[in-house]
Amino acid sequence: MRDGFDYVVVGAGSAGCVLAARLSEDPDVRVALLEAGGEDSQPEIRVPAAFPALFKSSLDWDLLGEREPALDHRRLYLPRGRMLGGCSSINAMIYIRGNRADYDGWARIGGSGWSYDEVLPYFKRSEDNERGEDAYHGADGPMAVSESRSMHPLVDTMLEAAQQAGHESNPDFNGARQEGVGRFQLTQREGLRCSTADAFLRPAAGRPNLEVITRALARRVLLEGERAVGVEIARDGQVEQVRAEREVLLAAGTYQSPVLLMLSGIGPEDQLAPLAIEMREPLPVGHGLQDHCMAQVNYLTDEPSLFMATTPENFALLEAEGRGPLSSNIPEAAGFFRARSGVDAPDVEFHFAPSLFFDEGLTAPADHGYCFGPVVIKPTSRGRVMLRTPLPDSKPRVLCNFLTTEEDRESMLAGLRMALEIAEQGPLRAVAREPFSVPESDSDADLLAFARRVGQSVYHPTSTCAMGSVVDSELRVYGFEGLRVVDASVMPEITRGNTNAPTIMIAERAADLIRGSRPGGLAAPSGATAVGSEADADAGSR
Repeated sequence: MRDGFDYVVVGAGSAGCVLAARLSEDPDVRVALLEAGGEDSQPEIRVPAAFPALFKSSLDWDLLGEREPALDHRRLYLPRGRMLGGCSSINAMIYIRGNRADYDGWARIGGSGWSYDEVLPYFKRSEDNERGEDAYHGADGPMAVSESRSMHPLVDTMLEAAQQAGHESNPDFNGARQEGVGRFQLTQREGLRCSTADAFLRPAAGRPNLEVITRALARRVLLEGERAVGVEIARDGQVEQVRAEREVLLAAGTYQSPVLLMLSGIGPEDQLAPLAIEMREPLPVGHGLQDHCMAQVNYLTDEPSLFMATTPENFALLEAEGRGPLSSNIPEAAGFFRARSGVDAPDVEFHFAPSLFFDEGLTAPADHGYCFGPVVIKPTSRGRVMLRTPLPDSKPRVLCNFLTTEEDRESMLAGLRMALEIAEQGPLRAVAREPFSVPESDSDADLLAFARRVGQSVYHPTSTCAMGSVVDSELRVYGFEGLRVVDASVMPEITRGNTNAPTIMIAERAADLIRGSRPGGLAAPSGATAVGSEADADAGSR
């Protein structure tokens, strides 16, 4: 048994690295950080354009979803990082916070303290933006946010085509407005990936009060009465306990955090009873899954793309100067649009990559081309994470339920039409050789058939331990003391855009919530609601 820890954090991913680093800033507390995977030492992790090579590797949980009823009953590939840094070590490094309406919506449905104005200081605190500090950005935080060091020329061609189609340019999707077309900012430092392990954990690694335990698979939360007292882990063929004197903090992600709760007896009866798991608290754990669905269109080009970027010369250029094709995150640019009639904020994003992208990224391109990926970013479809067996090392069942609502289908069709319209503009027509993968026509029937055939996750799962149903606004699991969930699973609704930056923000605010709940808690950043406030004093009981 390992004891003497104040906090045990489960999962060293996008949230867990932040949480462990922030909590261990206080030398008077001891923090254990548990990670099922290993170190993040593989060189491919640092090379931005190499992230597809990490799919289905030993660094990936490599989940396969249930058959999707609205996607031709296909089973979707669902990658998740399994190493220090988690998904921030395997993702496309896109820095998007979402829309003001997302967070104001959280506040309206029970996320007290999570409105846009209240969370903005936490985004800024985490950020080291190379553009410098302003009303929307920070420049003194740990997480590097930068421009692409070597933007591909096809990006300028696409942006010109989009403006000819009537779309406004937007130099900062995380600024005053989200709508428009522009270039992504990236979590890179000097052209290389900057994960939360790089930004938060490594600078904290020498602290005597922080212990990082890798290859430690969490089996269940240890409960004594209504209090969490630790975590049971499997490591090196042995089962042992890691005890927490103050709190257990689940940061295992949208798929694994609900699994851990259910294996511990916290969850819906229809999941626990068939597997003979003793019920401790009947909460809707695993329900409410939301993710972003993409249906990508591809065109072959005569212009060179990122195809064949992995040359010795490009590796040398990346190593020496931090630039060149291998510094590309692949989806280099985007647009955010109100595509469906009657919406008051964007419901569609498209990713633009100066490369072909198909087969869920599992097949490498064999020719030059580009890809538009329309994404439904405000879905109304809801899925579920379910137990497959009562064994901790078995993979969960995941049903995304993509495109099962009329609203989502309308957004997808509008997004596909928008992508096809931009592709037909003069600048892109001048470089396109022929379509590679596009709908048969722009009729509703053909567009929907295409989306059903190629639709996939863009790997942004959220909301399976949501505020208001599983946890309160301070992320405490209902019915228990000393147990919180701190990751994307607590989002009441998914954000409009890539979810890594919001997950980091959640962990930043959670650190203050936790520190504010005990004597000596540190002050919240300027502009944020005081943590541990009277308004939330009774939030742990329903």
